[in-house]
Amino acid sequence: MPVDLDVAVVGAGVAGLAVANSLRRAGHEVRVFESADHVGGRMATVHHDGYHIDTGAEQISDHGYELTWQWLRRLGVPPAEIPLIRHGVGMWRDGRAHPGVAHPLGLVTGAGLSLRGRLDLARFMAYLARHRRDCDPNQPQDTPFGLATVAQLAERYHPDLGEFLFQPVVGGFFGWHPQRSAAAPFASLLAAVGSTTSWRTYRDGMDTLARRLAEPVEVRTGHPVEEIVSARGHARLVVGGATVTARSVVVCVPAPVAARLYRNPPEDEQRYLAACGYTPMMKVSCLLDRPLAPPGNRPLYILLTPAREERLLSGIIVDHLKHPARVPRGRGLLTLLASPFAMPELLEAPDDEVIRRLTERAERYVPGLRAATTANLVHRFRNGLPEATPAALALRAGFARRRTAIVDYAGDWVTLRPSSEGALRAAALAVERVSTQLTGPARMATTELPTDHGETDREETGGEAANRDAQRREADHRESV
Repeated sequence: MPVDLDVAVVGAGVAGLAVANSLRRAGHEVRVFESADHVGGRMATVHHDGYHIDTGAEQISDHGYELTWQWLRRLGVPPAEIPLIRHGVGMWRDGRAHPGVAHPLGLVTGAGLSLRGRLDLARFMAYLARHRRDCDPNQPQDTPFGLATVAQLAERYHPDLGEFLFQPVVGGFFGWHPQRSAAAPFASLLAAVGSTTSWRTYRDGMDTLARRLAEPVEVRTGHPVEEIVSARGHARLVVGGATVTARSVVVCVPAPVAARLYRNPPEDEQRYLAACGYTPMMKVSCLLDRPLAPPGNRPLYILLTPAREERLLSGIIVDHLKHPARVPRGRGLLTLLASPFAMPELLEAPDDEVIRRLTERAERYVPGLRAATTANLVHRFRNGLPEATPAALALRAGFARRRTAIVDYAGDWVTLRPSSEGALRAAALAVERVSTQLTGPARMATTELPTDHGETDREETGGEAANRDAQRREADHRESV
């Protein structure tokens, strides 16, 4: 049967754009369909009146972002456009900000932790260092943490670690609930990314990578895909009421959206899609007539507000300290992060109510905020970040070993690594699988991803993974973390 395209890509986030860019380079006819009017997904940036306002992702790192850096070099993005963030992260406790979170000096200064909490943090970090090779963020189902939740991991240590480190970090950066989120992805990301001294941002906005990836690709924004059906030798998509056929489709949208669009997935894929839940995220940008920030002895780029002290906000980002080019000279920009615990009451609330409630509460941490604000923008993501639950973690190895097929997937939920690096890793896996599907018989996926060090990250074959899974389950929890 004649088809319209070699490959249809659904979603123009960094995963979809990396898939399309790679397959186009390989000589395939590729088209990307995106429901929004812009590219970037959760790495989009609003460029407004001299302000560069990130609607989703906030930073990358020198460590743990190998594929991201490979893409940036390939696309010719100069290092000057990806500067270091010169300021640190603080934790609010007992009426003031404590600097040093995720920084080596935090063990000395406290970073909001008691002495006993600092000792237990040192013990936890030493454990991660000893087991670094076993804490691969690309294979979170294989770490020594098993299926324990973040809350269960916290129970092994002084209460400070749960209340003033684990919960604020997973709540602020991922929108996760510690009681239902798996510890393995969180701990392996900590081990891979390292301290805040290596954190960077894109000078002109977090959409820099997406915009560069999209340049050579045919992207149709404002084209929502309504359904995907796999048939013999091709797939059929309904896009804006019209039918498009393709030899292969890569679905690069959040798992709940993929499950709704793909009408006839195999049963094993359906189970994993159903298990990959997402947490909503909401941010309020405050455009300021002057550069305000939380008071303290040293400037902070992020102030985390733990649920024990604050149930409406999970943190405040000082964007003009992230990089001064983000704002016009003499101005300021703050981002207020809504707490996951407040999301049920805020997600459907009108913008003016969300702005009023969050800015009123933020006045406690940044005095004078409302008087200095000239405009507010609300950013909502119903599917903000994949919440790596124990159920999803248990199914992930089987999903990774699925056979190649006409419809495939990419996105950070595929790797259970909530970051742009996780999305790019999933994209590389999808490119390998789609190339196999287009040029040869279906086979078990064995995908190698080159790194800067000449090593490889690999999705194992069925027998290898089954043996390793059995060994991991037997070893789980033998060693006290």
